[in-house]
Amino acid sequence: MTTISGDVAVLRKPGVWDKGIASWLATVDHKRIGLMYIVTSGIFFVAGAYLALLVRLELALPGRQLIGPDTYNQAFTMHATTMIFLFVIPMWVGIGNYLVPLMIGAIDMAFPRLNALSYWVFLFGGLFMYSSFLVGTPAAAGWTSYPPLANNVYSPGVGVDFWIAGVLIIGTASMLGAVNFLVTIWNLRAPGMTWMRMPMFAWAQFVTSQLVLFATPMLTGGLILLLFDRTLGTHFFTTDGYPVLFQHIFWFYSHPAVYIMILPAFGVVSEILPVFSRKPLFGYKALVFATAGIGILGFLVWAHHMFTVGLNPNAQLVFMTATMFIAVPTGVKFFNWIFTMWGGSVRLATPMLFTVAFLSMFLIGGISGVYLGNVPIDWQLHDTYYVVGHLHYVLFGGSVFGMAAAFYYWWPKLFGKMLDEGIGKVHFWLQLIGFNLTFFPMHILGVRGMPRRIYDYAPDRGWVFWNFVETVGTLILGVAFLVFLYNVWITRKRNVPAPSDPWDGYTLEWATTSPPPAHNFDRLPPILSERPLRDLRLARAARVAAPQSGER
Repeated sequence: MTTISGDVAVLRKPGVWDKGIASWLATVDHKRIGLMYIVTSGIFFVAGAYLALLVRLELALPGRQLIGPDTYNQAFTMHATTMIFLFVIPMWVGIGNYLVPLMIGAIDMAFPRLNALSYWVFLFGGLFMYSSFLVGTPAAAGWTSYPPLANNVYSPGVGVDFWIAGVLIIGTASMLGAVNFLVTIWNLRAPGMTWMRMPMFAWAQFVTSQLVLFATPMLTGGLILLLFDRTLGTHFFTTDGYPVLFQHIFWFYSHPAVYIMILPAFGVVSEILPVFSRKPLFGYKALVFATAGIGILGFLVWAHHMFTVGLNPNAQLVFMTATMFIAVPTGVKFFNWIFTMWGGSVRLATPMLFTVAFLSMFLIGGISGVYLGNVPIDWQLHDTYYVVGHLHYVLFGGSVFGMAAAFYYWWPKLFGKMLDEGIGKVHFWLQLIGFNLTFFPMHILGVRGMPRRIYDYAPDRGWVFWNFVETVGTLILGVAFLVFLYNVWITRKRNVPAPSDPWDGYTLEWATTSPPPAHNFDRLPPILSERPLRDLRLARAARVAAPQSGER
């Protein structure tokens, strides 16, 4: 229920936070569902990181180290699948679930029960996919599962079937969540919050949800047809049919999926930079339109992943040109972010450090992507470790660094406690150093001709040194993650309450307590711009400075 009293909107929601496991299992509160998404995807991250460590330890030196070729194929297949479908995408859903209603002044998501259903469907899909390990035949056809490699002849058993079913279930959860985000943002914004006063993180989630809603059905159809090929004897993607068609279907989803994973990070950066630069976000409207432009252009470049399959040269030219165009709105964002910091009073707190690192790492990933968008260069580098390095600079350097910034920034809002700044900076430097040691050498190995998805290599190829460096970097990344967990533990142990607005934030989530009550807000400030909390602080300062009534 919403009422208006004086200059504030007063919001009430029946019910209080209950205690016990049963209340979590039955909850429809967006904050609790968001936390369950975060914890669950964090657990899947640990599983995916363990699989990545197996891959890197195996490639550290020539010859067999720990696992055989079949297990290696299973490990890198499930690592990539886990990180994309079970970690990055649902983690942003969880962070968005918690924050978006608070940012727009709503008391919950538009469809609370649908919100809970989407989480449980996601959890079931992840567990179903991983249950393939129990039957002894996990998927080993790569995270793309291209036919004919994914057909029965080359991938017998039920591993790929479990993989397909798991992705279908997880995709269903994504679409349910996308509908909820779209309706929530469209209909439940607080009085005064026009589209051009909405926080950039909410804008990012709005565009991301549209990408999910329009792209996921294409992948769903392709995977169902692939499952028919495997189980019913059809020939949609067999050598009797048209195997390349699956690549078109897969990348029509998977290239927008890159922006599904990175646009929320763009939103995080757009929220943190102004606060720690003590300036308004430079070119707010330009950032909004650039976000929408990325969403549209993301559907027009899918075949730049397929330059080596024998596309018509005219089609190659079209997709190469479109790839260059999609760099334009991203470039607009970068210049706006830089000008937001330019001349500002920059505070290099831990959230800001991760944000600046995001800008640098994602920029490297974007530049390497421009090279891969050029047909002659892509012919030389396709299916080499250069592509693996590019991918990780975009998704780890982008999404994961963005997540780290988000956690350090919003942790007091989520849990009512401040993460330790000193430990946070140790975490930052370990993650930055480990990340670059792990993934930058992949570009060098790619130029030197090392193919991706190989189990072993000859010692005379000139690849040993950089593979060993990458493995050392992976171990440092593991230590960085342990430092973050230690920070969480020590923060919980100290039990020092955080203020409601420790950063002097600009958006509505800082107008309520940390953590928020079940009904989110007791009252809302008037929303007169895209920075309502700053407006409120200025109004209070003006009242304090004004002469008292009757003074001369």
